[in-house]
Amino acid sequence: MAWATLWRMDDLYHGRVLELAADIPHIGRLEAPDGAATKVSRVCGSVVTVELKLQDGVVSEIAVHPKACALGQASTAVLAMNAIGASPAEIREARDALREMLKEGGAPPQGRFWELRHLEGVREYPPRHASTMLAFDAAVDALEQAKAKAR
Repeated sequence: MAWATLWRMDDLYHGRVLELAADIPHIGRLEAPDGAATKVSRVCGSVVTVELKLQDGVVSEIAVHPKACALGQASTAVLAMNAIGASPAEIREARDALREMLKEGGAPPQGRFWELRHLEGVREYPPRHASTMLAFDAAVDALEQAKAKAR
């Protein structure tokens, strides 16, 4: 039996989660970001920083700096792959849907952040929820900073 057929979507560290964690785009820092935020999981010590710039009401640049477990890295990858061109509302909606999926058994996020569905198995591991949420929580905080700065 091929390795790819051995995993199930509800497995915590299935193949796509590991692929995402291994290939995170936009790693680094931005010069003069409009907003930046760092989030830390008190449970596992994972840390994710998100910096972004906005132009014409959407994210025009993003940089991420993850020091996280594979779940935090996978979530960061989904954010970084899809944030450019996203409105603040889309990012907030994805964060809220991710939280609902993990904590309340809700449906996986839709739209540009649909690949967060690959983290649905995390639902069964509450101590892993915080690290999975880090990137999106940081992104929302960075967006709030950018909004305040623009006033």
